[in-house]
Amino acid sequence: MNLEKKIILLLCLFFHDALYAELTIRITQGVGKQTPIAIVPFGADKGMPVLSVDIAEIITNDLIRSGRFSSTPQKNMLQKPTTGAEIDFDDWSILGVEAVAVGRISQMRTGSYNIQFQLFDIYKGEQIVGYRMPANDKTLRRSAHRIADMIYRELTGIRGVFDTKVAYVKSNVSRNETSYSLIIADSDGENEQVVVNSKDPIMSPAWSPDSRQIAYVSFEGNASSIYLQTLRTGNRRKISDHPGINGSPAFSPDGRKLVLTLGGTDGNLDVYILDIATRALKRMTYNRAIDTEATWSPNGKEIYFTSDRGGAPQIYKIFLNSDKAERVTFQGNYNSRPRLSPDGKKLAMVHLYRGDYRIAIYDINKKDLLILSSGMQDESPSFAPNSDTLIYATKMRGNGVLETVTADGLVRQRVASKQGDIREPVWSPFLKL
Repeated sequence: MNLEKKIILLLCLFFHDALYAELTIRITQGVGKQTPIAIVPFGADKGMPVLSVDIAEIITNDLIRSGRFSSTPQKNMLQKPTTGAEIDFDDWSILGVEAVAVGRISQMRTGSYNIQFQLFDIYKGEQIVGYRMPANDKTLRRSAHRIADMIYRELTGIRGVFDTKVAYVKSNVSRNETSYSLIIADSDGENEQVVVNSKDPIMSPAWSPDSRQIAYVSFEGNASSIYLQTLRTGNRRKISDHPGINGSPAFSPDGRKLVLTLGGTDGNLDVYILDIATRALKRMTYNRAIDTEATWSPNGKEIYFTSDRGGAPQIYKIFLNSDKAERVTFQGNYNSRPRLSPDGKKLAMVHLYRGDYRIAIYDINKKDLLILSSGMQDESPSFAPNSDTLIYATKMRGNGVLETVTADGLVRQRVASKQGDIREPVWSPFLKL
C-alpha cells in the first residue's frame, strides 16, 4: 500500500471521506400534526415576461420540506387572491387552512422586479407579516427562499434556513479513474456550483463565518494540504502543508484562525491553531493518543475534539488559555466528530449504539444524550445556522445519501443521491444579504 493510500485510509477512520451525488429531497419522518397552510400563486403585472421560476412553488416546497407544514394544492383552492383585500377568510376556513400567503410581482423600468407578499392568520382574519423586496432574474430563487424563511419564522418562532447553502464533495468514476469536485448548492439541492475540480481526493470542507470562503483538505502531489478558497473570486491558496498529515480544518468564530489536525512524520495526530494571516501555529494537545476532528465553541474560548487517549474515541474539550483537556462524553464507548450548535447549547456527534454508528446530540446543560438517526453507518453531522436542524451522511441500500433531522428528532428528511454516494456535508452560516 503506497503512502497516499495509507494516509487516505487513516483519515477515513476519523474524517469520513467524501463521495458523489446530486441532490433531491424526500421527507421520511414528520411530526404528528402539521400546520395547514396555503401559498397562493403570485400575481403579475400585465405584459410581464414569463419568469424563470415559480415563486409560490419554491416557497411551498421549502415549507413542505421542513416537515412542519401541509399545503393546500392549487386545484383545491376556492379562490386565488393576490392581495390581502381579495381574501375571503370563510373560504379558507372551510378548507381548514390556518395561514395563507399571497403576493404580486411587478416589473420596474430598469427591468428588475418588485415582489410583495402578505401572510394572513385565517382564524383571526389578520395580517401576520407583509414585506416588499427587489429582485432580478438571477435573484428570484433566493427571494423565494427568503420569503419562505420569513413565513417559517412567523409560524414557528424559529429562524428559517431555506436561504442557506450546503457544501459537499462528489467523485466521478470513469474508465477506472476517479475525479473529485467540491460543490456548493442551495439548501434545497438546486444551483450546484463547482468550487474546485481535482484528480486527487478532497475532504473536510469548512465554511468561514461570513460564508465567503471554504477551507478543505486536498491530496494534490500525493500529500495532504489545507487550502482556503474565496467563493466569489475563485482565489485559492495553500495555507498548511506541514510534513505528514494536514487535516480537519474548522474556522474560529471571528474567521481569523483555523483549528486543524497535524501529524508529523511519526504519524501522531494533535490539534493545532493556525493564524490565517501570519501562519503562526499554536499546539493545543500533547498526547501520544490520536487527537483530531477539532471544532470551536461559538464563544471562541474552547475547542472540542475527538481523542482515544482513554482507550476508545471520546469527545474532550480544552480551553484556549489552558493545556489541560477535559472529557465531555461518558455515555457509550464510542463518540466522535463533535460539532457545536451555533447557540452553544448542543453538541452533535457520531455515537456507537448497539453496533451501529448513529448521529446523537448532547445537551450541554442537562447532560442528556439523544439519538437522532437510525442508520447503521451515519456520520459527519453539521448544524444548520438556526441550531434547530442537522445534516449528516448515511447509507441506504448500498448508496450514500444525506439526511437532515431536527434537533428534537421529530422531523427527518432524506437528501437522496441520484447517481452515487455523497458524504461530509457541511451547512453554511446565514448568508449575507
